[in-house]
Amino acid sequence: MVSLPIFIILIGVLVSISNLTTVPWNIEPTGQSMATLTDDTEVTFDNPSGETLPAKGTYEVTERYITLNMTGDGNLTKESGARGKANADGVQAIKVLIREPQNASGKRPGVVFMHGAGYGTCDNSFGDVASGMASAGFVTAVLDKPVWNTTDINRDYPASAKAYDQVIEYLRDQSDVDEAKVGIYATSESTWISSYLLEDDPDIAFQILLSPMVFSPRQSLGFFVTQDFTLVGANEGYQSIVQRVFSADTGLFGLNNFDLATLKPAAYAVPTYVAYGSKDVMTAQVDGVRAILYNAHKADNWNVTVRSYPVANHVLRLGDESEAGTPFADAYVDDLIDWAVGTSAGLTQTSEKVAGTNLYQSIGLPGALKARRVGTIYGVILHVTVVLLLLASIVLALVALGRKIAADARWRREKREAKHAGMLIPGRPVVLGFAHGFGNALLTLTLTTLATLLIFFAGLGQVIMGVVKLAWGSAPTETPGVMYWSWPVIQVVSVLVLWAWSRVFMHLIEVASVRGLIQIPPRRESVRDIVTGADPVLASTRLGRILFWLVAFTMLYILLVFAFWGLFIY
Repeated sequence: MVSLPIFIILIGVLVSISNLTTVPWNIEPTGQSMATLTDDTEVTFDNPSGETLPAKGTYEVTERYITLNMTGDGNLTKESGARGKANADGVQAIKVLIREPQNASGKRPGVVFMHGAGYGTCDNSFGDVASGMASAGFVTAVLDKPVWNTTDINRDYPASAKAYDQVIEYLRDQSDVDEAKVGIYATSESTWISSYLLEDDPDIAFQILLSPMVFSPRQSLGFFVTQDFTLVGANEGYQSIVQRVFSADTGLFGLNNFDLATLKPAAYAVPTYVAYGSKDVMTAQVDGVRAILYNAHKADNWNVTVRSYPVANHVLRLGDESEAGTPFADAYVDDLIDWAVGTSAGLTQTSEKVAGTNLYQSIGLPGALKARRVGTIYGVILHVTVVLLLLASIVLALVALGRKIAADARWRREKREAKHAGMLIPGRPVVLGFAHGFGNALLTLTLTTLATLLIFFAGLGQVIMGVVKLAWGSAPTETPGVMYWSWPVIQVVSVLVLWAWSRVFMHLIEVASVRGLIQIPPRRESVRDIVTGADPVLASTRLGRILFWLVAFTMLYILLVFAFWGLFIY
């Protein structure tokens, strides 16, 4: 039973790799909650003068546009740039939509809106909130997102902060704006940028944070994906993929945004309004509020208001965010406007600071996440190599197929000619010449391994689509399907394939032993017969032998990739 020790060695290697690449992972405590002081989200202030405060709809709103040209470091320039991206000189033309309350007396407070992930413009972003705040007496500015030639994974946050600050300075310079009362409205990704902004410009008057990420991108995204993999019904095994992906040392690829140190007291040193939705599946709300309060108090800021809205998603909308016209949750817009009006007027808040539905967090923040360079390098080499091996195997298989088709066509032609001439019909040509059933074994195990790989991609793809839909506000499916059963099926099939390969290798050893190839020195005539193809162990042609070993190595290498992702942890 030579196959058993071979199997033990192979399974031992794969199990060891799965365990060596395992990332320490702690998502405790689970099921955290934070009770609010009331479920009433209304924001009220003590108004001793009795003066009527503006509210949403008090003023008619006028609109106008300006364009600011900014270099890639966020500085203004006189050179005209390209809109939506940087021109050849790295200059982006950033269009800004200014909304102003019509016939409002005196100098008005201002708000600059900061984009979340993606590529928002001044025309398709924040229209309802910006108009609402302008109708309550604020001069609002919504700008094209400053992106230059970056993407979501390599965004220049310090430069973005400087770009937003240029718009803040523009508002401060306006004759109808009170320069001491210009604040920001930041959502999701931009709450990382706002941390840099407040550090650069401590004169920001106030901030409204919608679904703030609070923690570093590595921790925030690791939490978001880990939690959502569970919510969509994915098998627990797929969590090992999350662990390895979010332990990648992205600095090796010039991506340095994963470990931003944005959680600082300076980021919460001004009056702050924090809003969350109970259906937001992207933010660590309990840990986030605690961290915000801790850092704000450390900066001697006790003016922090937290509101949690039931049924609202990551952007405080009700329902699927991808559908046009999805409304905001309950009184969210009215509440934030009331807060901003009272805060800008310097009034004392009388409503509870923490209100709305109770905050809930299903898992703990994965605080131990960090970049793991060795694992990243190994993973990159492994995946690049398997792609190259697959391509080489496909090319060689196509070459073999082409030769087979050409040889068969030539043979059929020669056969017809021989029959017509009454001559002896030539033998069918041998292209690969597999012997002892090795060709059938190779085909069966290759198809099985590739089918397993497809199941893996199908399961992972369904998980990713489920997470995306969940993030947009859709409800998780009640029938997870392939993303649930695929993991254990792949584990079982991988072991069976490994056992089958050990049987193939055992048979190969047995045939070689009978030929006298394992003895020392090898039997000379057997070596000659193998080289000439007269009495092959594996295949009678060199092409057949090369194809077998290349494809066999590639299929085993795929199992090595499975081991990297934790599929050999039982």
